Amino acid sequence: MDNFDVIIVGGGLAGLTAAIHLRRQNYDVAVFESKPYPHHKVCGEYISNEVKPYLEFLGVSLPQTFQFNEMLLSIEQGKALKANLPMGGFGLSRYTFDHLLYQRALELGVNVFIKSVNSIKFENNKFRVGLESGQEYISKFVIGAYGKRGVLDKGLGRSFIQKKSPWLAVKAHYKLDSFPNNLVAIHNFRGGYGGLSKTESGAVNFCYLVSYDSFKKEKGIADFNQNIIARNPYLNEFLNDAEMLFEQPLTIGQISFHKKKPVENHIIMCGDTAGLIHPLCGNGMAMAIHSAKIASEAINAFFKTGLWNRSQLELEYDTQWKHLFAKRLWMGRQLQAILLNPRLSNLSMGILANSPYIVNKLIKNTHGKIIQS
Repeated sequence: MDNFDVIIVGGGLAGLTAAIHLRRQNYDVAVFESKPYPHHKVCGEYISNEVKPYLEFLGVSLPQTFQFNEMLLSIEQGKALKANLPMGGFGLSRYTFDHLLYQRALELGVNVFIKSVNSIKFENNKFRVGLESGQEYISKFVIGAYGKRGVLDKGLGRSFIQKKSPWLAVKAHYKLDSFPNNLVAIHNFRGGYGGLSKTESGAVNFCYLVSYDSFKKEKGIADFNQNIIARNPYLNEFLNDAEMLFEQPLTIGQISFHKKKPVENHIIMCGDTAGLIHPLCGNGMAMAIHSAKIASEAINAFFKTGLWNRSQLELEYDTQWKHLFAKRLWMGRQLQAILLNPRLSNLSMGILANSPYIVNKLIKNTHGKIIQS
């Protein structure tokens, strides 16, 4: 079969969540993912508890894992503050989470193809999705959930792809039994910052974001860790005590935080494909799942009620997406600008250390409310 109601390009959190939601509504859904499951991805692997009721609604059973209720933030000089996480969250690796969603999608009858899409064309009120092999698939709707950036963005002429993207992300899992089970830590260093938290296996995920300008002055990851990251006393202690469990760290380059459009060329964009929140906010995974929900609900309303045309559906999704996420993305940009400015970060840390109310307000403004099913 090469005709579907909905084709989803990208089989990560957003893509698989949308597939599960739509398949539960009895639509013919296909997901195209370039890599076989399971596989690791560069990610902070912290998920806000706001997603739990919705995942239960989808029939996704989460494994037992660590629950986070405390945050530690430090700057390069070692000045730090602790704060409670009012809603809390949990640690789950993308290796496990994506595979769990993949298995649920298969269980429901979603067609999952481990194939790369190289073109998406909208003609005569339908989409033609082309593969590298030359094969084409047809659908009424396409959801773009293929990540932070890709070759499709060039083909679609998306504006952000033309701009400089001076960010690199690095991730690895480490063994350190003494790391607190309930803690999410964010540590600043020159040109970037990194997050530490435990995953379901007990491994500590260390994922950091750094500017190319800072990174290129060193010979590689090992030198950068030793000469730059280790200047932060918290990270120095971690790197000295922890044992890396990966053969090599995973990396992803050209990460863009420029604004993107939630709908482009009639494609409904979800997750990082629609907009990337700065990792220090710790809410990217929840946002990806939530964006998939509102996209799925809009498509379902289109088919079931017949009250909307395509333009109205697109406007509804665009409006909801901006209402839910635009403020969080803006807040993330401001916080990152402060954290990466040594003078401002030092001044801000002094203020925040004596202002629990402001800290709680910042945490609240980078997280959403419980996602109702």
